[in-house]
This record gives sequence, C-alpha cells and structure tokens, in this order.
Amino acid sequence: MKLTAKEQERLTVFTAAEVARRRKERGVPLNHPEAVAYISDWCIERGRDGQSVAEIRSGASKLLGREDVMDGVPEMIDMIQVEPVFPDGTKLVTVHDPIRSDSVGSADDETTESEAATNGGDSAGTDE
Repeated sequence: MKLTAKEQERLTVFTAAEVARRRKERGVPLNHPEAVAYISDWCIERGRDGQSVAEIRSGASKLLGREDVMDGVPEMIDMIQVEPVFPDGTKLVTVHDPIRSDSVGSADDETTESEAATNGGDSAGTDE
C-alpha cells in the first residue's frame, strides 16, 4: 500500500485520536497532542459526512471541556486548523478556543455562526 504524505498524516491523526477517545472514555485527562488529535479527527470526519464549515466549527468547540484535559492544555490550544475533505473539495476549518472554560455543550452558537458569516465560512479552495 502506498500512501501520500497527506494520507500518512491523516492516519497519524486518526491513531492519536483513537488513543484519546479510549482515554476519555476511561476518564483519563487528555494531554495536548491527544486533545488536538481528538478535535481534528472529529472535524475531518464531519467534513467527510458533508457538514458545513460553520456546523463543524460550532460542534468542535463543544467536544472537550477543561475537565476533559490536563491542567494547562486549554491555554496551549488557542486555535486548531484542519483541512477536511468535503463533497465539493478541501476547505480550511479554523476552531478558535476549542477547549472552553464552560461546560461541554454550552458554547454559544450565535457567536460561532456570526463569525462564520464574517469569515466567509473559512473556505479555502479545493486541494489536489
């Protein structure tokens, strides 16, 4: 099997995300690479499913709370950028402050959607 550099990177993210999912299920706080992989993999899969950039950005900011990660991790991750493959090509998804200080699931969707409108959905052109 021959994989491109991008495919190898995707498999690395998936593997780290799988480790993170297992640890999260056991209640083990995630470290920096695990948290980034967990959120990145989720975004990549939602893009593949056809969700919009705004939907992915909004959902990604609700995945992890401070209680899910080790001390100091939220401050280390001010932004995550990932390029999922959508049905119409590859687009850049930027998630600001992906680990919120409030409870998981209560990030304000209105701000996220207005940011999406302002930023034009963070769409980049299609990739190769």
